[in-house]
Amino acid sequence: MIELNPKVKEALFKIDFVKRYEELSHKYDSNRTPDEKRLVYIDGEEVMETIAKLGYKPMFDSKEKFFYINKDYVDNYEFGFNIIFRDGSAELVWIAKENEELVLGSPWSVYARRLINPQYIIKRPIFGTYNDIYEILKTAFQMYEDFKNALTAISK
Repeated sequence: MIELNPKVKEALFKIDFVKRYEELSHKYDSNRTPDEKRLVYIDGEEVMETIAKLGYKPMFDSKEKFFYINKDYVDNYEFGFNIIFRDGSAELVWIAKENEELVLGSPWSVYARRLINPQYIIKRPIFGTYNDIYEILKTAFQMYEDFKNALTAISK
C-alpha cells in the first residue's frame, strides 16, 4: 500500500483524524439508519443549499456525479473537497496539492488504512434525512478546515 506523504500524515495525526472519522462513522451508522430508512435518492438543490449554508460555494460534476467546493489556496497549497452520495452514504474525499504536486486525493477510508493498518476499515457515514447530511457535512468541513490549517502550519 502506498505511504502517505509525511507532511499529510503528520497533519492527519495532529487533527486526530482517525478518532474523529470513527466518531462520525459510528454516530451515523447502519444501526441508526438501516437500509430501508436511508435517503438513497437526494435532491441536488437541497444538498447545494446545505453546502452553501455551511459557508462554501457548492458545485456539482454532472459527468462524475459528485458535489465539490471551490478550490482553496493557502501558501503553496491547493485544497479541494469532493462529496459523493451513494446509496444513502457519504464518501468524503480531500484533495491537496503542494506546488501543484498531488499529495492527497483519496477517500477518507483510505487515509485511516494508511495511518493504522491496511485492513482497518471505517465505514462511510450513513444518512436518512437532510438534517443528517447537514450534520455530517458540518463535521466534515470542520475537519477539512483543521486539516488545511495543520498542513500549512507544518510546512512553515
